[in-house]
Amino acid sequence: MDFVAPFCVLISVLATWVITRKWILKAPEIGLLGFDMNKPCKPKVAEMGGICVVFGFVLSILIYIGLMTFYLQKPDYVTILAALCTVLSMCIIGMMDDLLGWKKGLRQWQKPIFTIFAALPMMVVNAGQSTMNLPIVGIVDLGIIYPLLIIPLGIVGASNVFNMVAGYNGLEAGMGIIILSVLGYSAFVTGRQSAMILAICMIGALIAFLYFNWYPAKVFPGDTMTYSVGALAACIAILGNMEKIAVVLFLPYAFDFFIQAAGGFRKEAFAKANRDESLEKPYKGIYHLTHLAIAVLKQLKGKVYERDVVLLLCGIEVAVAVLGIFIWL
Repeated sequence: MDFVAPFCVLISVLATWVITRKWILKAPEIGLLGFDMNKPCKPKVAEMGGICVVFGFVLSILIYIGLMTFYLQKPDYVTILAALCTVLSMCIIGMMDDLLGWKKGLRQWQKPIFTIFAALPMMVVNAGQSTMNLPIVGIVDLGIIYPLLIIPLGIVGASNVFNMVAGYNGLEAGMGIIILSVLGYSAFVTGRQSAMILAICMIGALIAFLYFNWYPAKVFPGDTMTYSVGALAACIAILGNMEKIAVVLFLPYAFDFFIQAAGGFRKEAFAKANRDESLEKPYKGIYHLTHLAIAVLKQLKGKVYERDVVLLLCGIEVAVAVLGIFIWL
């Protein structure tokens, strides 16, 4: 195990790096381009780059399972394979949404329904522990309610809300790295090997992808990545019995959900771009967490740029992560 985990992370980084570079060149040839809405000239950028992230992640996990099975003679990895099935199912759902386009993609009510099916692999193997330490109530054994209700609720909720805080260069990958780093650390401390390897392999893929997705982005992640990463975070929390810390990590997303609800989920997260690439709120009101970030930054420093918004939101997530670790410890 001493060399297997770092080796698999390296595979994840290199595979994602190589495939993403090729994808950036190939995507324009097959018409998979999206407009960078936070730029004044709205340049076209390679879309659906999340498929590269999922490829690198899945490859590294399969290599991990192969090494552990044939080299270290530890063949029982049912829960990891279940998590892989969930991530791949989410990837397919995200691809459907990306191919239809963000204007004509899956409707809001359709997304939770589709993503329920992606939770089935984790449900049928009864992943995680049904015993939970609930506030006020204390330790409760949920029994069959855990796989039938808690698992799908967690996976559907995490995948859908993670998909909502998006649309800015580097935002989705950056937030994913922070969330998975905390979950991976928590899994390492508690000896949850399966949860840890899932986390660090995806972190490796996201770091490689972020190089190309950072401002100015050469590739967008698309729903292909956001659904997959959100679902994986839920799977890791389930396998590591870390539901409490996961709830804390997703608090900014819950806040964004309620802000969007005020606008009937019809307002876009994109900003209004000025000629100098500074950003303005697109509406008078605030209907996304990104709009709130722009409003706060305008008060603090006058001109706001896309990188400022991303760094602020990632900074907030880091602060929430520290709070989550404190509560968990």
